[in-house]
Amino acid sequence: MKHTTQLIIGNQYNPHLNLAVESSLLNDGDDDTVTMFLWKNQQTVVYGYNQNPFTECNVELLLSEGGYAARRRTGGGAVYHDLGNLNFSFVAHKDNYDVRKQLKVIQTALGHLGLETEISGRNDLTFDGRKFSGNAFGFYKERRLHHGTILIKTDTERLTKYLKVNPAKLQKHGVKSVASRIINLSEVVDITSDTIIPYLTRAFEEVYETKPEIIDFNKLLTDNVLKTRDLFESEEYLFGKWRNFHAKRSAQFEWGLVEIDLNINEGKGIIDKISIASDGLDPELIEETERLLTGASIKEKPHFGGNKVAEDIAGLIY
Repeated sequence: MKHTTQLIIGNQYNPHLNLAVESSLLNDGDDDTVTMFLWKNQQTVVYGYNQNPFTECNVELLLSEGGYAARRRTGGGAVYHDLGNLNFSFVAHKDNYDVRKQLKVIQTALGHLGLETEISGRNDLTFDGRKFSGNAFGFYKERRLHHGTILIKTDTERLTKYLKVNPAKLQKHGVKSVASRIINLSEVVDITSDTIIPYLTRAFEEVYETKPEIIDFNKLLTDNVLKTRDLFESEEYLFGKWRNFHAKRSAQFEWGLVEIDLNINEGKGIIDKISIASDGLDPELIEETERLLTGASIKEKPHFGGNKVAEDIAGLIY
């Protein structure tokens, strides 16, 4: 599919507003346009769509110190944002969506600064073996979203204070702490979350071989976007069922970490209710597994059509 490109640079630091703009681009953007959206959040923990915020974050401490908790539409793990890091979003029709090409924009920009970076693991960018960018992915009808962080001068003391990290995840990566696994790029090159933007703009043009149209961020703040912002900052959306979530089973799989809270009706022999918390990259698979297991017999394991995520989760119960 032929395409044009557009560039949006955010100028507000409220995570719920930025995520609402991003959601609008995913839902309603032009199919023949590849969009790069650059944005920042102020003192925020953003967690994956299926994650339990109280497991991932010191929520009360974060909020008491003026920070934000935010739930994104994509899967993956929790991350800390502040004005020392820059976030990027690529939004495109599935025919123009290319994760390697999108990551190449980030790598090309940093290459112009003399940094040779690598794609590592399931969704990370690294420099010298240390992570500076985590990425997550979303799908909506025919459209796709790829977004991530670029750690440049993030406050690692706040990051470690607010984020809770399961020891199994640290063990998996062979590190003792989150801080030892990540790197701020300002440690190795003279750069800020503002001065990197021209390099990203240049790399976007080079990789896609077309000059992007610059879109005014303020013109995107429609009534629908503001309504979505209100939803994203609501108590129900942010915390909902998780305030009463009590993990009864947990496991670390190759594709992600899982915790399960469930009620089993022994009299009826069925699973009355199940909630699944996970940092798996595909939120729809987690939700589908919840639907399939709710009301299922506890004596006979349901069939999942070869869906490994669902099979692994069911294996914690049956």
